[in-house]
Amino acid sequence: MTAQQPLTYDALVELATTDPAVVGLVLKGSRAHDGMITEHSDHDLYVVLADDATTGLTRFAGHRTAELDLVIVSLTEFRAAGMPGLERYALARARVVLDRLDGDIARILADKARLGADEAFHHAGGLLDAYANSLYRSVKNHRDGQDLAARLDAADSMRFLLELLFALDRRPRPYNKYLQWELARHPLPGWDTEVLLGAVDRVSATGDASLQRHLFALVEAAAREAGHGEVLDAWGEDLDLMRPHRGRPVTATAGPVLPA
Repeated sequence: MTAQQPLTYDALVELATTDPAVVGLVLKGSRAHDGMITEHSDHDLYVVLADDATTGLTRFAGHRTAELDLVIVSLTEFRAAGMPGLERYALARARVVLDRLDGDIARILADKARLGADEAFHHAGGLLDAYANSLYRSVKNHRDGQDLAARLDAADSMRFLLELLFALDRRPRPYNKYLQWELARHPLPGWDTEVLLGAVDRVSATGDASLQRHLFALVEAAAREAGHGEVLDAWGEDLDLMRPHRGRPVTATAGPVLPA
């Protein structure tokens, strides 16, 4: 394509579908999420080539404009993309445009959308500890009158919390942009989406210590049920500062019951 005729999404798809070296085309980002397209949305496209194939399409490697963002990879590289890494969620919710491998491209995406049992368990254990650490710092700073520090630590804790909850469900955490989209279509088992997002919003904005403690009670119940009691017990008496000071018990299975 010339400067007068820049490469477009439709033109690239046409070129790729006539090129035998191309085994798959995968669209990710806003255009793969129904209802998320805006006037600023470009086309984020993976071009997947057969291993050891040669093609003139490689001249477009790294192409990036307001219209089209291309990633050109071999099939082996595509299988490894985001495993692990930040790209995993993008590919987990990506859309297949072309699959010349009898569904194998779609199966690769499905594998990225589901964490392995051992992978999820170990990942969740580390995230639970990170969440507890930020929560503990937040409520301790709140106790000591360090309001800014308390709010910052509270906001940090919500990042770890969300990743933890998705790991417990063996899913990669969505980017913040797609969090509400994801939960509206694929809720986390045992959690009321509206209540959870409301709590995350409030804690991130205010550092509300009471709400943090009530939320932690729900997380503790869910984490222990998932086999992560050892991670929590390592905190010893410090758990007392993280737990609600008073009020009726809460359970994870009935959905969050948080103070208004």
